[in-house]
Order: sequence, then structure tokens, then C-alpha cells
Amino acid sequence: MSSPEETRSSYKSIFKATTLFGGVQVYQILINVIRSKFLAVLLGTAGMGIQGLYQSTLQFIQSISSLGLSGSAVRDVSEANGTGNTEKISRTVTTLRRLVWITGLLGMIAVMALSPVLSKLTFGNYDYTVPFIILSSILLLDQLSSGQRVVLQGLRRLKDLARASAIGATVGLIVTVPIYYAFGIKGIVPTLILNSAITLAITWLFSRKVSVPKADMSARETWQDGKLMIRMGVAMSVSGILATGAAYVLRSYIMHNGGTTAVGLFQAGFVIINTYVGMVFSAMGTDYYPRLAAVNKDNGECRKIVSQQGEIATHILAPLLCGCVLLMPMIIKILYSNQFLEASPFVLWCCPGMMFKLASWLIAFQFVAKAESRLFIFTELAANLFYLLLSILGYRLGGLTGLGIAFTVDYFVYTILVYIIAAKRYGFVFSREFNLSFSFQLLLVGGALSIILLLPAPVKYWVCALATVISCAYALYMLERKTGILGMIKARIQHDKD
Repeated sequence: MSSPEETRSSYKSIFKATTLFGGVQVYQILINVIRSKFLAVLLGTAGMGIQGLYQSTLQFIQSISSLGLSGSAVRDVSEANGTGNTEKISRTVTTLRRLVWITGLLGMIAVMALSPVLSKLTFGNYDYTVPFIILSSILLLDQLSSGQRVVLQGLRRLKDLARASAIGATVGLIVTVPIYYAFGIKGIVPTLILNSAITLAITWLFSRKVSVPKADMSARETWQDGKLMIRMGVAMSVSGILATGAAYVLRSYIMHNGGTTAVGLFQAGFVIINTYVGMVFSAMGTDYYPRLAAVNKDNGECRKIVSQQGEIATHILAPLLCGCVLLMPMIIKILYSNQFLEASPFVLWCCPGMMFKLASWLIAFQFVAKAESRLFIFTELAANLFYLLLSILGYRLGGLTGLGIAFTVDYFVYTILVYIIAAKRYGFVFSREFNLSFSFQLLLVGGALSIILLLPAPVKYWVCALATVISCAYALYMLERKTGILGMIKARIQHDKD
């Protein structure tokens, strides 16, 4: 049984990690927006298209050749780190580093060998064969970088990981713009390689601070230790392929039934809800996954970590969603233009679904942390098929609004599915504190949506603003109780003054 001081410390650690990587996510998004603006001017539509085709092709090959190690290996490093056994940590990190070299080289060789085919399939001719051969080195560089990030994340060197991400984004921007300014489209290939090399150099500089001695292991021992890592990685890769496939089919269906405008509106809304709002999940996962993986064999400890993470996440996500409901037209105008305002109903109806996505995400991470590869693939396959069928039905019946409703219904059903599975396999239940916090904040998000949809203007904006204020106030109150956030802010301000 944890003491009150230990429990408060745990909440505080979760909150600090989430806000740390939330800030990094915001910074990286800002850097990407600036980079995109420069590239649009310096490369034009043709150059942007060529760069996008290069990147999407290489990312597809890498999604296969990497064997999902960047996701699965975090579990193994975290579990080894949780034991405190230096030899086990050393063997796990050594195994990982050997595997990323092998998979990186395989990916590079695959691109080199397939370069004529990739050029023909991607651009319709063989003119880009040599560029693909040159770009093949990116698969090795990126895989080695991912191995360094896994070590930092698994050993919970979170500040180093955050610094590496922020510095990498900044240096990448500084390097990219002058080269594109000087060489235009001809600068695409060298810039892509240089960015990968810079990322590797920065992650290496931070990971070398971690003193992990190299283990003396034979090839057979490496294979034996790495089998579970690879098996779970393949499962995670399959999950990504399923999601990509479902997204492709859905966009194709919308294209054939609503045209390019409908696809554009859907894509704009999807980016807002999954990239900008969804950065909360990315920020949380960086710390949550290794913490959960470190204690994956202790179901009681897993229940505690899931519920604590859920409480903090709920009080960060819900006010953000209420604000989105209130300000959606303004958000769309800022991020896009008036032409995209028709995407608003889709995003609005997705907001309650994001709350259910949070609940299901918290639960389903246990399957990954416990290396339940078959179970993970089953739930992901079921979820993607159900989402695809529900979305097609939703679009047929209600257009973009129907897609938003389908999103929320899908995650509601998925939450029930993974909750039942986790309850039966691990005896999982959410804590009473999480249930109360989640239910109240879900009620406020749903209430804000109902207000905007049902009440006339300008009354609906005032009432929705009140719901948003209540959500923020309740979140601040609960975060203060759990983490002492106000004291942390005061201490930070005092530190800056000194």
C-alpha cells in the first residue's frame, strides 16, 4: 500500500512528464508549420510533391523493415530497467542495438535493390532510381536514431529525450531552409539525408550519457533475447498497417462518393482532432508506456498506474476538448481558412469520442506492455474493421457529421471491448477516483457539444463558455489536490526570479 507522499509523488511525476512532452509536441508542431511555409515558397507545389513522395515511400518500406522495434523495444528496456539488474539491462540494450543495425541495413539494402521499381511505381518512370539509391541510407540512419531514443525512453531519461527532440527539430529547420533556398528541388535528396544524420548525431550525444556496458553475447543469445522484442514489434507494425489500410479505404470511399472537396474537409478535421488534440496522447505515452512496461507482471501495480495516468490525462484533455467545441470555427479559420468551416461538425462530434479514446488507450496499452501480441492484433483488427464499416455507414447517412458520430460510437464500443478483455485477463478495474473524474468531465464535454448544437446564438456561446470554465476549474482543483500544481508553478516562478 502506497503512502500518501508516494501517491502524490507518482501523480506529480506523471503530470511533469506529460506537460514536458506536451510542450515539446507543441514546439515541434510550430517548427513543422514554419518549415512547411518556407518549403511551399522555396520548392513550390512540384517540389513539395516530390519530397512528399520520397518520404511516404521510404516510410512505407521502413514500417516493414524496422519490425516495429521503436515501439516494442521500449517495453523490454523498461522491464529490464525496472528490475535494477545491471546485467539484464546491459543484455537488453545490447540486443536492441544489434537488432537496429541489422534491420536498418536490411531496409537500406531493400531500397537499393528495389530502387528502379520504387521509381517506376512512385513517379511513373526510372528517372529517380539513383536518388532512391542515395536515399536508402536514411533507413539505416533513422533506425539507429530510433534505437537511441528507445534507450532514453526505456531508461526514463525523459528530459534528455525531450531535449533531443526539440534540438533535432530546431537544427533541422535551420539546415533545411538555406539548402532549399540555394538549390531548390535539387536540394531535396541531400537535405533529407542530412536531417536524418543530424537526428542520429543528436540522439547519440544524449544517449551516450547513459552508461550501459556492452554485453558479451553470441549471435544465438542475441536471437534468443530478441525474439519477444521482434514478435511484439511485428504485431505493432501490423497494427499500423491495418490503421493505414483502413484510412486509405475510407478516404477512397469518400473520394468516390463526395469528391476531393469532401476528402479535403475530412482530412482537415482529422488533423485537428488526431494531430493537434491528439498530441496529448503522444505526450503521455512517452512516459506512460515505459512506466507500465516496467511493472507489467504486477497486475495490481498496473491498475494503479493506469488509473493515475487516466486521472491526470482526463483533466488535461477535457478542458481542451471543451475549448475546441466552443472555439471550433475560429480554430479552423486560424489553421486553414473559411473554406474549411464545413469540417466543423465532424470535429465537434469527435470530441466526446476523444474521451472514450483516452479510456481505451489507457487500457489497451496493457496488452503492449505485457507483450500480448496476438491479443493486440485481434483487438486492433476488430477495431479497424468496425471503424471502417461504421464510418462508411455514417458517411452514407450523415456526411461529415455521420463520420464524427461514427468516430465517437467506435471508440465507445472499443472501450467496452478492451475493458472486458482486461477485466477477464488481468482483473482490471479503474479506480473510483478515475471513474468520478472521467464521468464528470465527459458530462461537461458532452454538455458543451449539446449546447452548441441545440441552443441559438449567442446564448450557446455563453453557456458553452461556462461549461468550459467549469471543466478548467475542476481540472485545476483536482490537479492541485493530486500534484500540488500551484506550488510547482510558484516554485518555478521563484526559481526564474532568483
